[in-house]
Amino acid sequence: MSPDKFKKLKKLRKNLDNLDNSLIALIKKRTAIVDKVLELKEYKNQIVDNKRIKIILSQIKKKSIKNKIDPKITKKIWLNMIRAYIDYEKRNFDKK
Repeated sequence: MSPDKFKKLKKLRKNLDNLDNSLIALIKKRTAIVDKVLELKEYKNQIVDNKRIKIILSQIKKKSIKNKIDPKITKKIWLNMIRAYIDYEKRNFDKK
């Protein structure tokens, strides 16, 4: 790799690192909201709402297409995030 390309790569990676820091802050905010949602759930079987998951994924696909983002990328990201939060809720559910 040429020094010029390496310099550009380094700058792009720094931009990605900055975006990652922003994502971490958003995930912290999202987790705080999920905690509030979890407090409202009375039974563990209320954690997974397949109907809502389908609606979310449909909306994400539409938004992705509108914003010219590959919908396969956003679907994978959202599915993984949803699964991670389902796991989080199950691990943090206090009620029976």
